[in-house]
Amino acid sequence: MKPVRILVVDDHDILREGLKAVLLSQPGFEICGEAATGLAAVSMASAERPDVIIMDIHMPGLNGLDATKRILEVLPLTQILILSAYESETLIRQMLESGARGYVLKADISEDLILAVERISKGRLYFASSVSNLVLAESRRVTAVNGEAAPRPELTAREREVLQLLADGL
Repeated sequence: MKPVRILVVDDHDILREGLKAVLLSQPGFEICGEAATGLAAVSMASAERPDVIIMDIHMPGLNGLDATKRILEVLPLTQILILSAYESETLIRQMLESGARGYVLKADISEDLILAVERISKGRLYFASSVSNLVLAESRRVTAVNGEAAPRPELTAREREVLQLLADGL
């Protein structure tokens, strides 16, 4: 059976190393690359064509959600698992809108990472147990108005990029 090729993306070296160690301890997983920024992830994904990308949300420059959108425009069959330190309905909604297939909290990595990668590599969705209720609440909150989802205020990709740069102290 062909191994699942994984790209690991996080701006913290120690977290990338830990993720790689956990993944490589499992049969059937192969690390095809790593990146520390969203822009590097887009470039690396285009070059390596991974099956699964494990993507941090908050990174300098291009954040994980915008990187996810860019990658999926070119590689629509790549499955992306979002990592975040935050439980947030808004982030989960944005994650789904970006095209990512799963959401795992960094605090839950040791319990959820392997199962999440296995599931999304097969085209299934995965949400950490701690955020499942938020996903359900978000799906219930969306109401139909004339057959369309109720409008929500949202930042543009450029506004999110500027906000991220501000958060990075620039």
